[in-house]
Amino acid sequence: MQQLKNGEVNLGTSIMAVQFEGGVVIGADSRTTTGSYIANRVTDKLTHVHDRIYCCRSGSAADTQAVADIVHYYLQMFAQQANEAPSVHVAATLFNRMCYENKDALLAGIIVAGWDKETGSSVYNIPVGGGLFRQPWAIGGSGSTYVYGYCDATYRDGMNRDQTVEFVKNTLALAMSRDGSSGGVIRMCVITEGGVERLFVPGNELPRFWEGKEVLPTATTRKALVSSFTGTQVVPIVVET
Repeated sequence: MQQLKNGEVNLGTSIMAVQFEGGVVIGADSRTTTGSYIANRVTDKLTHVHDRIYCCRSGSAADTQAVADIVHYYLQMFAQQANEAPSVHVAATLFNRMCYENKDALLAGIIVAGWDKETGSSVYNIPVGGGLFRQPWAIGGSGSTYVYGYCDATYRDGMNRDQTVEFVKNTLALAMSRDGSSGGVIRMCVITEGGVERLFVPGNELPRFWEGKEVLPTATTRKALVSSFTGTQVVPIVVET
């Protein structure tokens, strides 16, 4: 089983990408940990690799940054030699090759997403150890295990841009609330033919839809609960001082 080296920085993360008609939305939390210590609470895990192609990084921060830098270099060379922009599939294939051929030395889980003129919007998931899977939506990182059920129940084909942004935001907020290695703020990118739009959700504005209106019972609701069980009226005790 692959493990981090002593002192190695772990992204300990929640990442996500969802395609919609005309583009994709990618997002991630911002917490980077070294063990139980939060090394960086505002990390940008959305990495630009070409004009309309981004990747979301999970695993070892050093490994994923190195792989993303190498793929970015190769895509720049491809664009110069072919005189055209690379496709998302080309970028994802390069990531997969790097991760698979170095699977014994790397700890890197990557989601590649973007838009190209050949296929339009697309999302590719590359788990730790390699493997290339095209999916309509993909999640990764330590926080993803908490939200697979929510994604399966919530995702719908044909969602528009705003619905997809809301879906990504709610999913990441839910993962961040459950996973101790995820947290901070939410960063998102909307990638379309027209360009890339960055979105930001600060920590004090994260959705908390799953909590309901009352998280803890108030004094009034406690009295009502006692009355319903005992059938008697609760009378406050007056303490003389």
